[in-house]
Amino acid sequence: MPLLALILVTAIWGVTFVQVKDAVEIYPLFAFLAVRFAIASVSLAPFSAGRFRGFDRRGVVAGVCLGGLLALGYALQTAGLSRTTVSSTGFITGLCVVLTPIIAYLVFRSHVPGAVWFGVALSLLGLSMLFGIQAGSVAGDVLVLGGAIAYALQIVLLERYAPHYDPVAFTLVEMLAACVGFTAVALARGELSVPHGWTVWGALLVTGIFASAFAFLVQTWAQRELSATRTALVFAAEPVFAGLFGFLLAGDRLGALGWAGCAFILVGIVVSEPAAAAALRRLVRSSGAAGVPDEA
Repeated sequence: MPLLALILVTAIWGVTFVQVKDAVEIYPLFAFLAVRFAIASVSLAPFSAGRFRGFDRRGVVAGVCLGGLLALGYALQTAGLSRTTVSSTGFITGLCVVLTPIIAYLVFRSHVPGAVWFGVALSLLGLSMLFGIQAGSVAGDVLVLGGAIAYALQIVLLERYAPHYDPVAFTLVEMLAACVGFTAVALARGELSVPHGWTVWGALLVTGIFASAFAFLVQTWAQRELSATRTALVFAAEPVFAGLFGFLLAGDRLGALGWAGCAFILVGIVVSEPAAAAALRRLVRSSGAAGVPDEA
């Protein structure tokens, strides 16, 4: 059940690219993000009762700062999504799996295995292929890449703070910080208004409840039973879902060069995550062994 739940979460993240792209075409970007994180905060609040014991000033500051990085990532990703394709957005966002160990090395001098550098090279090759296609725009792809960098930095810093605080409480602080930031920007731009129409409300409810609040809670619950290895392997499937739903629901047609670039990015993600790659090899071996008849 935990594994299936995580697969469901990655599928939700994949399909929301299509919904968000449609929604921000008719509802202002920052207003959309403000309402999304407001819904996420309200959804998490009932589960946070009694979880703030031991939550000191350092935790609040860390949560607010990481919420700001999360907000920056979503803003860049969503702005890029409005300019490029769903498939490109999904696969470029997946680069945060590759970028995370690189940023960890640059910030904390964490050891980066050779496989990670090889994965980065493959992903950069795939990224250059995506930049060369005509389905989206270079500006949109660059914005999404900036969002992936922000996500990666947030993941690296979260590793330093999350072990010291309750995950639900810490996540709620992040959601609230992002909500306040986006609300301030939307008000300053005069964009905040009551959403109208199912296209916008459907995207807000799915992204706010399921892709934000529910997804974080599921991950916390699932990793009580699943190792980080298996979790990383499942999350590497998010770009695949984004590409699939972009093809089925948004009519993305990347062409041979674009899909080849997506394939290089996906391979780079798996190669650069040694734990996920090891789990994949074990899965392949176990599947092969299962197909061998019992001679006894």
